[in-house]
Order: sequence, then C-alpha cells, then structure tokens
Amino acid sequence: MKESLGKISLEYYRVFYFVCKCGGITAAAETLCISQPAVSQAVRQLESSLGCRLFTRTSRGVRLTAEGETLFSYVERGLELILDGETMLRRLQDLETGEIRIGASDMTLRFYLLPYLEAFHEQYPNVKITVSNGPTPETLKLLYAGRIDFGIVSTPFDAREEITSIPVHTIRNLFIAGPKFASSLGGRRLAYRELSDFPCIFLEKNTSTRRFMDQFLLERNVRLEPEFELATSDMIVQFVRRNLGIGCLMADFAKEALKAREVFALAFTEEMPPRQFCLVAPQSARMSPAASRLYAQLRSQK
Repeated sequence: MKESLGKISLEYYRVFYFVCKCGGITAAAETLCISQPAVSQAVRQLESSLGCRLFTRTSRGVRLTAEGETLFSYVERGLELILDGETMLRRLQDLETGEIRIGASDMTLRFYLLPYLEAFHEQYPNVKITVSNGPTPETLKLLYAGRIDFGIVSTPFDAREEITSIPVHTIRNLFIAGPKFASSLGGRRLAYRELSDFPCIFLEKNTSTRRFMDQFLLERNVRLEPEFELATSDMIVQFVRRNLGIGCLMADFAKEALKAREVFALAFTEEMPPRQFCLVAPQSARMSPAASRLYAQLRSQK
C-alpha cells in the first residue's frame, strides 16, 4: 500500500529538489553536505512511497522521468517558497536588514518618535520600518494582537497587566481661541465652567486627549458638549483660527498659530496637569534584533 502524502518526509522532497537542480546524486550530496548513499536512499524512499520511478540513471547522472517532471513542477514551487521564507526570516532576525513594526498616533509620531526614526534610519538604512498610525486604543489593540513590536501612546490609557509601560516624554493640554473671543476670554484667568457658554471644538472621544480632558472636567462637575468633534488636532487649529469655537488640544499642535498670533491660549485659575507619552510593549514578546535596538534607544532617552 502506498504511503499517504501527509506521511512522506519533507526531507525526501528536499533531496529530490536538489538532485533535480544539481543534475545528479553526487552534486546534490555536496550541496546538502550529506553522503551520496543518503541521497540515493532518500530518492528510493520517495519513489517507493509514491509508487513510481522519478529518475532514469544515465552515464552523466540522472534524468527525470515523465512522472518526475510532473512532481518537480510542484515541488520546485513549494520548496522555493519555503526557502524564500527562511531567507526572509533570517533577514527579520538580522539587525542590519530586519523589520520593525511600530504603533503610533499622529501626535506621538510627530512630536516624539519621528526624530528617533530619522536617526535610526541613518544608522541602519536597510531596516524596514512599518508605522501603524492610529489613536492610543487602536495601538493597544495592535499590540495585544501581536501585529506591532511596540507602540508609543499617550496617557490616560488602560493596558493589560502583561504590557510594560515606560513614560518617555511630558506633554500638556491647552485651550485656544480665535481673535473673536479675545474681548470675552482674553486677559484673565477663567473657571472651566465658563466654557459652557461658548462653542467648543474637541477631538473625537476615542482619543486619549479627549478622555483626559473629559475626565479632568468631570472631576470639577463640568460637562461640555462640543459643537465640533474632529479627527485631528491640526483641524482643531484651523477651526479655531476661523473663530468657530474654543479648542482643546496638545499644546505643541498650536505653537505656530500662537506664534503668528492667529489664536491665543486661555488661562485658568487651575492648570490642567501634564500628561505623558509612554513606550508600551509586551513583557514576554520576543522582538527582532532591529526592533530591540530601537526600543532600547527609546528607553534610554526617557
């Protein structure tokens, strides 16, 4: 009874492939660094398992039979895919030509991570760096699913116990307004409850910036319903410049508009506390050498 395909050793097919590629038993044995009898034995075992002759022996080596040619057309494709996979895996494990997968939001990428990526790329130009761009909750989901090596997120966030979190950069939230509101809101310290008298422009609720602001205000019995909810802080600046309302965002996004006096910062009797950018990674996950090197560099800069 013929041996079923699933029980035939993959090593037999590997030997068969190299005999075909090398054109003979001796050359295949040298390439595989095994003995000629071992190669001959593997070929016989494969022929016996499949119930047909795969080679015709000649004075110059071996020649594929019709059955052998049919089999080789499939084995060649399959084994070369495996060999390509092995090559890619070695590349991923190589510091010089590996791959790094990072999760980061627009904010953490722009105001923290980008300079480090630039320096790392100059040092290791052949390393592929993939950045999955999304807010903190999406970055954490990618981390749990093993789709990124590590992420840069902003507080507040709730992470599972198996996640290591390291603060690496301090940031602050800021409320800004356009010139239309200068007479009513400028030049004095405000109470946060006064914001309820004005149109507000905030980020969407799935962002850490919005969560932080909402929680801070809620603890002071202030509940604000914005007229505009936007996906990016850059758009908040544009809306505020056009006097559409009071915006809340991470301070660095407003620097240029503040410098150009297109908007102004609101002052309050109580300052909103600082937040953190944090480096997050699974405690037990094994990173590629390239990812480990960049992760270590970021940790050392905290």
